[in-house]
Amino acid sequence: MVNHQDHYLTHQVVYNANKLTKLVNEKKKEQNWLDYYQLKYTRNQSKRPTSKTGFLGLCGKTVDAIDFNTSEIEKLSKKISDERMNIIGSTKYIMPATFVSFRTRWAAAVCAQTQQARNPTVWLTEWAPEPRDVYWDNLAIPYVSLSIRRLIAAVAFFFLTFFFMIPIAFVQSLANIEGIEKALPFLKSLIETLYKAILLIDDLPMVDDVGHRPT
Repeated sequence: MVNHQDHYLTHQVVYNANKLTKLVNEKKKEQNWLDYYQLKYTRNQSKRPTSKTGFLGLCGKTVDAIDFNTSEIEKLSKKISDERMNIIGSTKYIMPATFVSFRTRWAAAVCAQTQQARNPTVWLTEWAPEPRDVYWDNLAIPYVSLSIRRLIAAVAFFFLTFFFMIPIAFVQSLANIEGIEKALPFLKSLIETLYKAILLIDDLPMVDDVGHRPT
């Protein structure tokens, strides 16, 4: 880097590989199905396993499961190879984000906390999170769009919290008998009857003890 030549170690440019990731995941799924059908066939070789090509394997044309999944894996392997070549050979896949490594933690701290250009919006630096904490799909989102999404999320969180307090306050007002009678006056007679019954039940053991007191 121009501003930190003595402390710069290496960097890694971020590429938009969301499509490639999707293809790789599809290939893994097909490989799992292929392993399953091959294991099933080894246990019972009298009949080759079959599957349907439609939605969730519930409809569509019935085909040989092993041959079908093998052909799907070959197609996906070809697509993955082509997509990798497109990512490497085209600049449109390069994202405006880079992970930079420095020789010392002091140099990394200086770079993360200082302005790197006259225009503060040209280079925006911050501490890089751990790789397992990065949601890689979001790196393809433009910075302006990401800021708008954060604003929408903050506003939605505020209104959700605000309107959630209304039913909480209502339920809290019903936490005692006086609050229930005030909010639901038609239940006042029933509440008083139940309250008297509870008092009478509490007094019964005392009356029983008095009645059986030895003379």
